[in-house]
Amino acid sequence: MRRLRLGLALLLILGVLAGGAWALWLRPLAVPVAAAEGDVPLEVYGIGTVEARVRSAVGLEVAGTLTELFADHGDRVPQGAVLARLDTRQQDARVAEAKAAVGQARAARARAEATILKAHSLLDKRRQAAGRRQQLLVKGSVSVEVAEDSAADLRVAEAELTVAQSDLAVAEAAVADSEARLRYESARLDRYTLTAPFDALVIARHKELGAAVNPGEPLFTLIAPDSVWALVHIDEASAGGLVEGQVATVRLRSHPGETFRARVTRIELESDRVTEERKVYLKCEVCPPRVYLAEQVEATIAVGRLPRAVLVPQTAIDRFDGASGTVWTVEDDRLARRALSFGRRTLDGRLEVTGGLPDGARPVVAAVPGLREGRRADPLGTPP
Repeated sequence: MRRLRLGLALLLILGVLAGGAWALWLRPLAVPVAAAEGDVPLEVYGIGTVEARVRSAVGLEVAGTLTELFADHGDRVPQGAVLARLDTRQQDARVAEAKAAVGQARAARARAEATILKAHSLLDKRRQAAGRRQQLLVKGSVSVEVAEDSAADLRVAEAELTVAQSDLAVAEAAVADSEARLRYESARLDRYTLTAPFDALVIARHKELGAAVNPGEPLFTLIAPDSVWALVHIDEASAGGLVEGQVATVRLRSHPGETFRARVTRIELESDRVTEERKVYLKCEVCPPRVYLAEQVEATIAVGRLPRAVLVPQTAIDRFDGASGTVWTVEDDRLARRALSFGRRTLDGRLEVTGGLPDGARPVVAAVPGLREGRRADPLGTPP
């Protein structure tokens, strides 16, 4: 009898449990579902730094000691402005020596030119004398020896003219050489002065007065103020819709509460092989009054809009391979599993459903306990 009572009690408990389970099975499960949305913005996010497209570390081509500095950190300097100058005393002496050499060479050329004039005059005189004596020789008025001496003097005068012409050529070559040396030394003197290669903002001054400078050693770091832009890194998975000219919103770390409008001006043709990110450059349209190179920036770039789409969070997709995955759906008020294909991604991590969703079916956007195929479902988030 005792065993019979125990058996009946156990059957009663099992019945109650089975009934409860059956009631739970029959009770609709409330699940959040996605509804079609209109005019959905598509944006990509990137993080990077403030940079300058035109940035130069400028220095001098010669060694020396700094004697003058005309610019410092933060200064704006126009193109051609003198930034620094070295001690030029030794080079001034070389230029003076080269000028003296030019004067000597030109004097030697003038002397050679005068010698040619003299040789021409002597040649004309001896040519006339030789002609007269040749006529007298024919008449028998002079001896043969006198005529021959006159002809020899003519040949000597011709030779002296040739020598004078050669001396002039040498003198002209010496003038050209000395003038070239003067130009070289003068140009070298110019290298002792550093000027701004463009309208620039001085970012840094690396040397002070009295410092010894080596050739090519940077004295200043300059940027072109109108070349400041933001370099941001965009994940390749989100970069497919990027093109030049798209509008972007930029936030600086030093101005967390402000946004600045910018546009995409350059997209690097080579991605980073390690991080698999694309380098994108943004030029601000409304810039802050002062920028700091290498400051961290965040950027949101508008790449398009979806006129109408059903969006599913990636967290609600099983076995997602970048293009497709499995999602719970509500079909005729019951749960089902569907393999769907996906397209564009929104900034909040939702993916556009592009295929595999039957008419009237709605994808579940968040996992809840009790999801089973065939179970009745009460979709939440459905617009009236």
